[in-house]
Amino acid sequence: MYSRRIFGIASVALLMSVSALKAQAGKGVQVTPNEADRRVDITIDGERFTSYVWPTSLKKPVLYPLIASDGVTVTRGYPLEPRPKERVDHPHHAGMWFNYGNVNGFDFWNNSDAIKEADREKMGSIHQDRIVSTKSGKDRGELTVESTWTTGKGTDILKETTRYVFIKRGDARIIDRVTTLKALDQAVFNDDKEGVLGIRVAHFLESPNEKGGIFMDAEGRPTKVDAVDTSGATGVYRTSEGVEGEKVWSTRGKWCTLTGTTDGKTLSIAILDHKGNPGYPTYWHARGYGLFAANPLGDHIFDPKAPEHKFTIAKGQSATFKYRVIIFSHSAITAEMNKESAAYDAEYN
Repeated sequence: MYSRRIFGIASVALLMSVSALKAQAGKGVQVTPNEADRRVDITIDGERFTSYVWPTSLKKPVLYPLIASDGVTVTRGYPLEPRPKERVDHPHHAGMWFNYGNVNGFDFWNNSDAIKEADREKMGSIHQDRIVSTKSGKDRGELTVESTWTTGKGTDILKETTRYVFIKRGDARIIDRVTTLKALDQAVFNDDKEGVLGIRVAHFLESPNEKGGIFMDAEGRPTKVDAVDTSGATGVYRTSEGVEGEKVWSTRGKWCTLTGTTDGKTLSIAILDHKGNPGYPTYWHARGYGLFAANPLGDHIFDPKAPEHKFTIAKGQSATFKYRVIIFSHSAITAEMNKESAAYDAEYN
């Protein structure tokens, strides 16, 4: 009788321990790889934040979706998960990504399945190679991955190592991206507007003044952005230099925010450039139709008075780019952003 009682107590204790472990598994920042499904899922306190994905339908790995602490998704669903009333232009704009429109004459930015067969050898793709490491923790998690930049003619030109840090802090969710590119052959990033860190945002963060139009890439290929119902579009850009709205495009700044409101909730996405980056402070390739991008390498394309920027990584050499993206569940003001920028620069020397 005594032994059965002890066994029963031990069994209950074991079940309680397992239950406690399961409960703890949802706490903090969890980074969970699932290579069979070509993804790594990131959750915060059991709620989805984002996923690192490399589906066969895309020509690069991306973070998708991006979800604020209050549950609002701030990225567009198309092309991965189309939603009603969304724009369906630019199928290469998926979630959050890093690439460039002209490296050694190859376009890594605009590549997608929509490219005509005859043009595909002019494009470039970024192939996921391996997950180097993952780490979960109370307030932050980490993911390090390796990938290869390959031209449309099948030549590997860059080896990429990217370390993501996912952070929870108050009502903010933070992504630090540290990307090192090693040149397998000389890599020239020719002056181009299409780069480097991009986010395609949800409809409510589009500008209410956006009318659509024809947008040309560096090869003269047109992309039509249809005029759509702008009801519910509330997005306003603001930079560290005090520039606001549509005037932000082609200006420079150490940070830029995009703020909008949906269902009574106000949110801001902020991109912070790092003082150690090439081309600091970055130009902002920020469009009212929902493209929010930092491009430090397109001097002449943004400012015709500036000389062309041909950023070059010699064979065997490397260059590192650091960016911080913060999703606030409130409207981020200038004083707050200046403080965030200074802290970010100090944290990554």
